[in-house]
Parts: sequence; C-alpha cells; structure tokens
Amino acid sequence: MGAATIGDAFLYLLLQRRLDFAGSWFPLLPLGTAAVYLLLAVPVGRLADRLGRRGPFLAGHVALLAAYVLLLLPTGGRPLLLGVLLALGVFYAATDGVLMALATPCLPEGRRASGMAVLQTGQALSRLLAAAGFGAAWTLWGIGAALTCAALTLVAALAGAALLLRPTKGPTPRSPSEGTA
Repeated sequence: MGAATIGDAFLYLLLQRRLDFAGSWFPLLPLGTAAVYLLLAVPVGRLADRLGRRGPFLAGHVALLAAYVLLLLPTGGRPLLLGVLLALGVFYAATDGVLMALATPCLPEGRRASGMAVLQTGQALSRLLAAAGFGAAWTLWGIGAALTCAALTLVAALAGAALLLRPTKGPTPRSPSEGTA
C-alpha cells in the first residue's frame, strides 16, 4: 500500500499550485492534516477494536484516494483545501495505529517491536520509492497524468489489499493483562 502513496509534500505542492496561495502559507498545510489526525486517531482506533482492523485500514486508503481524486477534479477554493487536508488526516488516523494492530498477531511475541520496526522501515522505503516515481512521472508526463497514474495504482493496491486482508470474525479479544483504556 505504501508504494501507492505519493507523499504529503506533493499533495501540498499540488494544492499550492491549484489554489495559488502565497508560499508563506505552505508550512501550515501539515498542521491541518495533523489536526484532523489528532481528532480522529483515537475514535478510529476504537472503531477498529470493535469492528475489526481491515475495514478502517482500507477506508483510510480510500480517503487517500479521495484526496487524489479531489486534486484531479476542477474544484478549487476552500472545498478543495479542506477536502484534501481532511482526507489526508483521515488516511493517517485510519492507517497508522491500525497497521500496527494488524501486524501484531502476525509477529512472534518476543520480536514484536523489531517486527514492527521492520514493517515501518518497509513502509517508509516503499513511500520513498513511490514519491520518487511520482516526481519522475510529474516531470515526464505532467501533473494530471502523474496523479491519474497514482490514483489508478492506489485503486489496484486497494483491490489487492482487500483480497489479502481476510475479514476477521470480530475484534481480537483482550487479554486481562492489557487492561482498559
């Protein structure tokens, strides 16, 4: 899934170009994404605990796809700005913690921390390669074609992930030692 993630900086740059705002506002864009993430991370995590992790994880990537699509549409102004920042914040809220929760049962108990570190390293590497590929596509084909290619790649990755991540019968039971939060 990380290989279909073009990177926040490109999304923010596309917003800046589409909305033609001063470069001094550019550093504030990640704050909008972070605010949405802060508001939604815990509620989405609780939802994933109740309903299973597959749905929120895939829904988070659908939100990322929504950000790509919004940037492809001829919309502009505040709806575009708010839509992309909201979609990106939802993406992170629904995927960051949920990915770790998805991975935990697959990792040996004595090596969970290092397993998660390897997973995050792989995720970061795939996102780095995706960003480099998007940058190259933008240079060679232009913004519209590169973003369309990224959106189609994400659709394919979503379809593959939906097949690979089998639905679970319900939330994973807690052990008594985990307590309640």
